[in-house]
Amino acid sequence: MDDPSIAFLPMRGSPWRVAMTWVGISIALVGALGYALGAALQQFEAVSEGASLKLMKRPRWWLGGIIGFTGASLHAVALSLAPLVAVQPISVATLVFAVPFAAMLHGRKPHRGEIFGSIAVAVGLLGLLLLVPTHSVTPHMTGQEAFGFLGCVGVVVLLSHLAARKATGPAKALMLSVAAGAMTASVSTFVRVVGGNFGGDWAKLLSWFTLAVPILLICATVLLQKSYEVGYFGIAYAGVQVFDPITSILAGALLLDEAVPSGWANVIPALLAAALMVWGTLTLGRLAPDHGTRAVPATPAPVSVTP
Repeated sequence: MDDPSIAFLPMRGSPWRVAMTWVGISIALVGALGYALGAALQQFEAVSEGASLKLMKRPRWWLGGIIGFTGASLHAVALSLAPLVAVQPISVATLVFAVPFAAMLHGRKPHRGEIFGSIAVAVGLLGLLLLVPTHSVTPHMTGQEAFGFLGCVGVVVLLSHLAARKATGPAKALMLSVAAGAMTASVSTFVRVVGGNFGGDWAKLLSWFTLAVPILLICATVLLQKSYEVGYFGIAYAGVQVFDPITSILAGALLLDEAVPSGWANVIPALLAAALMVWGTLTLGRLAPDHGTRAVPATPAPVSVTP
């Protein structure tokens, strides 16, 4: 006897699947807006209070974290309803949303350079991501490979921080965003390994790989606030958005046996996309920072003595 549930399975290209794709795209758009708003709120607090434990006492910083986490969760839901090629472009567009949000929080209109620069970075990154071939390989990473990967990420973070200590302005923000992007990529890589091997077996979650995810996430959050603290939100956010997927792609290719673009038909577009990202990043780096509202000890006014 035929299984009656088969009759309810959506066929490829059916109106049901098309409708679910549009639902997924809509959810991804809301998630992207939420992620961008959450990042802008946290940057406003970080540049005002500094990347310190004082942020833990700021309700707006917590609100930004909650909104950002909700946006990331909606992105995950969208991926379960719509194809990656439909959802990923919207995720990349968070940069275009985040920059105007940050400008408005600082009480100003976004500069034209911010708009063009953020669009250039988003389009270049999107073009690079679309060149990465799809894969269906079950991710596998040994403990030795995982420690080696974390060691490499640690070296990147250390070198970036040493460079940031000698840098100022947008260069400092970019160096710190490189460290944050590398750390967020480690979170993505470990989540990919844990999730790819889950298969409904909850026992597989009982490993140090799973325990490492929240620890790496906390480290990524701290590094992200350090990059926000400098004041150049556009270049800091763009740096994370660029270095996170690039590091994840390299980790997937070198450790998880995932495919990478090859052949001149892919290399030339990849170089053009990279050039567009560089131009956009340089454009964002030429902008003046948004200064915080940290309290500066006021100089006492001179007291005039009338004889």
